[in-house]
Amino acid sequence: MVRFSAAVCNLMGVLFAGFIVSSAAPVYAQTPEVTRVRGEVVSFDGASTLVVKSRQGTEVTVHLGNPLRLLGVVKASVDDIKPGVFIGTTTVQKEGSASRSLEIHIFPESLRGTGEGDRPWDLVPGSSMTNGSAGNAVDSVDGKTITVTYQGGSRMVVIQPDTAIVTYVPLDKSEVKPGAKIFAIAQKGADGALTASALSVGKDGVAPPM
Repeated sequence: MVRFSAAVCNLMGVLFAGFIVSSAAPVYAQTPEVTRVRGEVVSFDGASTLVVKSRQGTEVTVHLGNPLRLLGVVKASVDDIKPGVFIGTTTVQKEGSASRSLEIHIFPESLRGTGEGDRPWDLVPGSSMTNGSAGNAVDSVDGKTITVTYQGGSRMVVIQPDTAIVTYVPLDKSEVKPGAKIFAIAQKGADGALTASALSVGKDGVAPPM
């Protein structure tokens, strides 16, 4: 049996630890980048490959993942925002404590908890996305004010007449057609390819506002 001295054992331990760290670093660096695609369908093969003209004017190929959360987006109204419903809202900060809502999307009960929290968003510069439960709407000078509560915090939001309000409905892939407006959350692979885990498609002339 081969025996090692204490000094050799210590050296081997240091080298082994260094190997673990150096091996783990590339894995961390390869965490997929999340990309949000907004635009209009150019073509769809009916299965998994979607070509979109993005809002920047370039054509982007999006591969649809499996599983895929596929939802239709239809118009809703402020009256549909009942106390306790789970919503998402894109806001920009305004003077005072409240934020101005650019859009609100109302989740069906089956999707309660989706993306709960408050985070920076890229709809417009300086915007935020807040997903949480809506409180009572209170009339204010600017419009209706609600508090969106999520685990660990809340945001006061002003709903104005130009705030886009939508909700989700079931959708079949056959309804994904050229000209339809879409919003996709995709991951960018090491080769630059985009794979969407969620796709929202506007119906009846509605464009996903988020």
